[in-house]
Amino acid sequence: MSIRIMGTGSALPEKTVSNRDLTMLVDTSDEWIRERTGIAQRHISTGETLVSLTAEACAGALENAGKSAEQVELLLVATCSPERGIPCVACQVQDALGAKNAVAFDLNAACSGFLFALHTAYAYVQAGVCRNALVAGGEVLSKMVDWTDRGTCILFGDGAGAVFVEKSPTGGILGFVQHSDGARGDVLKCDGRALKNPYVNLPMETEFVRMDGREVFSFAVRQVPACIQEVLTKTGVRTEEVDLFVLHQANRRILETIAKRLAVDLERFPMNLDRVGNMSSASIPVLLDELNRAGRLKRGGRIVLAGFGAGLTYGACLLEW
Repeated sequence: MSIRIMGTGSALPEKTVSNRDLTMLVDTSDEWIRERTGIAQRHISTGETLVSLTAEACAGALENAGKSAEQVELLLVATCSPERGIPCVACQVQDALGAKNAVAFDLNAACSGFLFALHTAYAYVQAGVCRNALVAGGEVLSKMVDWTDRGTCILFGDGAGAVFVEKSPTGGILGFVQHSDGARGDVLKCDGRALKNPYVNLPMETEFVRMDGREVFSFAVRQVPACIQEVLTKTGVRTEEVDLFVLHQANRRILETIAKRLAVDLERFPMNLDRVGNMSSASIPVLLDELNRAGRLKRGGRIVLAGFGAGLTYGACLLEW
């Protein structure tokens, strides 16, 4: 028994910001950004909230699956950029959708968040706690970015994606692996509110995203191929038997290196980062929705999903569409 993706949805802010637009803010160029990241533009919120984007993506997934909000039993939102500490984003999305019968909560594993949330939904269904779930990844990272730091502001975009999954006797998730390396968490971080009360007033170390790009690159190109191979070995599937590798859209160079190390043609690694940038937990579900609506995902096809990011966290799953 497993869970199968029955519908997908996504939502992006209306405003797009091109690389040339960024040259007005920082010392950079379109050529410099494209060469190092593969990104040409990203969507940036000018008022859309994480809740509104995620609710729109979830509504799209429900419509695509032919389901109503009242049928949802579990609602998970993966994010690292909520507008509020409480209530959680998932509860706000539950209210926006009218998913009154769902249990709702958030999960934060940064860029691996959607994948970890999908695995959590799988575990809930396997345990008999529920029969279906709405799983979303959403971010408004533009409020966490230092727009004077050309090393980070060129990378990130805002958006949300979602999938509706339900219990299935065949297909769906065939196996997954996930890992964390908290000892290396400082290579990609962003502080929350500083400790301030009548007895202490501590300064905030870094209010914006700070990243050691070289360390993140090294981590990704080493650990992601290893965990993909781990899940393929676990399920007894060879790389040549996988139709598509849908990975977190962080950097084109990272994806090219991963494909090379797996000895897989880059054409089997679909990308949209040139148009949307790095959307952290939203990357995988937004790309899945694009592929699904373009007719590129066929029932019975084998797909590897892999996420990697702050934590450090990383993981992969093999699923049959």
